[in-house]
Amino acid sequence: MVDNSSLFEEILSQDNAASPSARCVLCKGSRMLCGKDRCSVVARFYSASRIRQQIDRTDIDGASPPSVFVGRFGYPRVAIGPMIPPYHGDTSMMDTPERWSHLTIDDIIDFRSTMVRGMHTVKVHDVENPDRLVVRTRDLALARTPPDVFAEFERKPFGKLTVNDNAEPFGPSAPLRKFDVSNYKFDTRLEKAYFDTDLKARDAMVSLYGNGTLVSQIQRAFSVGALGIGKKRKFVPTRWSITAVDSNLGLHMLETTKTLPVINEFRVYESRSLDNRYTVIMMPTSWKYELIEAWYPRTAWNPYGNRIAIMGDHEFYDGRTTYASIGGCYYSARLAVNELLQRERRQAGVVILREAHPGYILPVGVWSVRETVRAAMRSKPKRFPALNDALAHVSTVLDIPMSRWIKNSAILKDALYQKRIDQPWGLS
Repeated sequence: MVDNSSLFEEILSQDNAASPSARCVLCKGSRMLCGKDRCSVVARFYSASRIRQQIDRTDIDGASPPSVFVGRFGYPRVAIGPMIPPYHGDTSMMDTPERWSHLTIDDIIDFRSTMVRGMHTVKVHDVENPDRLVVRTRDLALARTPPDVFAEFERKPFGKLTVNDNAEPFGPSAPLRKFDVSNYKFDTRLEKAYFDTDLKARDAMVSLYGNGTLVSQIQRAFSVGALGIGKKRKFVPTRWSITAVDSNLGLHMLETTKTLPVINEFRVYESRSLDNRYTVIMMPTSWKYELIEAWYPRTAWNPYGNRIAIMGDHEFYDGRTTYASIGGCYYSARLAVNELLQRERRQAGVVILREAHPGYILPVGVWSVRETVRAAMRSKPKRFPALNDALAHVSTVLDIPMSRWIKNSAILKDALYQKRIDQPWGLS
């Protein structure tokens, strides 16, 4: 019998230290004092305890999906390295969020908590003069199928399930002593982009995307400095690379989107995932875009609040010059809606409304926003002759009153109250 009490106390103390109250200490996962239906601390504990016996050593042997991680703390000195589960086989799904839309949070916690992170500290520009560990990390990032990886650590992997709002969760970590990669082949598309040292990073992203490379694969290659002009290449922290790729691909599409004919109706698309509800409102106007998120109490980013927290960001036709305050999800969703507009060869005004309900107990990364909006874009939309009709339908899908959404929306207020001479569509 393995004594897991110290592991639980470690996770509990780290969660409680970051919280504004001592509710976790008083509750200990039994009384649900925070009001959640399930305890996120306990969920993380049980996932960690299932893998503890398998990683209670200073080496690991497994098949990486492939997966790498580049940290951001200490920038421009960052920790890079592989992420490895302690078993072999086809592990590709473990780092392919494009395939996760049908999964539950428990599913994601279960397999992502087995991803052990190896860490090797480098300067971000060391990509130009790589040591052996840097070369192996890059090779892993460019692999087409899960390669076999053997790693030795300076100590036993340690830590809780790591989560943030951009990148996918992962499990314990440890400093690398060495690691080897075998039985792999490069993805030829990524390999070609890597050897083209005269190709700008954004052009490489666009070319790879056009060739069918998954967004997550492009993000991984960009993070290890495999894309861009040779002398300008550097390691990019994983969470930054995710947003950079989403943003650059979206901006590239917008160059065309803004020149296309406007749609001729109001539409509403819908999708749900991980206890999040999304509605996408498309309006027959030139390009404008807004994402508004409503976080219920007891959700990932509103765990101790007693009111719904609503926030959003927007852009009109000329775009925006500052980083969106709601983070990378803004750019992930913008990419997803532009994919549809590109397929239809149309442009539109777009407002996305997201309700995050209490079942969303842990953040799993912005991939969930991109993939859920993509799912909405694949669904058959409801079509309406006027904006008020579309909003009336949205009010039957979301719980928050439409008046509150409008109050927090720059674009809906503009559409409802700003009169235009050339506006061809009535509001009611």
